[in-house]
Amino acid sequence: MLGKTANGLFWMSRYLERAENTTRLIETGQRLALTRLGDDAREWASVLQSAGSYPAFMASHEELTKEAAINWMLRDRDNPSSIRACIESARQNARLVRTAITGEAWEAINAAYMTARESLARKVTDRDLPEVLQRLRQGTALVRGMILGTMMRTEAFDFQRIGTFLERADYTARILDVKYYVLLPSVSAVGSTLDNVHWESILRAVSGRGGFRVEYGASGGPREIVHFLVLDRRMPRSLAFCVGKIEDNLRYLDPEGRTDSLQKVRALRAQYLSHDVAAVFDYGLHEFIQSVLSALGDVAVQIERDFRFYE
Repeated sequence: MLGKTANGLFWMSRYLERAENTTRLIETGQRLALTRLGDDAREWASVLQSAGSYPAFMASHEELTKEAAINWMLRDRDNPSSIRACIESARQNARLVRTAITGEAWEAINAAYMTARESLARKVTDRDLPEVLQRLRQGTALVRGMILGTMMRTEAFDFQRIGTFLERADYTARILDVKYYVLLPSVSAVGSTLDNVHWESILRAVSGRGGFRVEYGASGGPREIVHFLVLDRRMPRSLAFCVGKIEDNLRYLDPEGRTDSLQKVRALRAQYLSHDVAAVFDYGLHEFIQSVLSALGDVAVQIERDFRFYE
């Protein structure tokens, strides 16, 4: 397969996953803001920090408000990671690799694009926000379903799956790090009712609340939540699950295990995802997350090199 085609498939999937994850991040910000009535700037700052767009936001805004943060993440043209920009970029990449995806997948991407263009043509009101976020997420989910249901399990499928799970792992790590930015100034909040509400919001942000309750009932606390989202290979948004899928698909592309990217993924799993949750807390959750994010970034860059994305 040509490197440019692999690149298009990889980024098509990353952008679609990023768009969906941003809808979840906005919903998380909404819930966190409800815990601090009258002063939601701190919660939205934590969400923007976790999205990696806080510096860019502040560079183009005089103050941080809920309305400005939501508009930035939804549709602001100055934000290349806004939902609108991500879905547009996904469609552009899909158009470039049109012959490598099925007609059904292409139609689903077009439908998601049309939905985003219509829903985000103007600022979204508080009243309409839940419905708009649900509509956008359903559009990206339909694309994923069409890809899973219609694409041959060839190299094209592997590259788009690698893109999906790299982006998903990145998001899960970042949503966990929201806790660091929210509670950093107030260590006394740890273990409080406010702390528990925030952990509940983290679970909801990865659609993990139901699965967590099935596994732990009502007794699970922060340690169990971190284990669930970092180390549980049955949870489809956990770091261990996502990294495992990246490794699987790289192995399909490189059965002899010669590429540096496959070696980097295996090293990431061995160093960070092969221990118990106590090791995570001993390391420091924030420090652990930052290390994993750095390792994931290295893997992404190495994949581009190994498979010659720009040749």
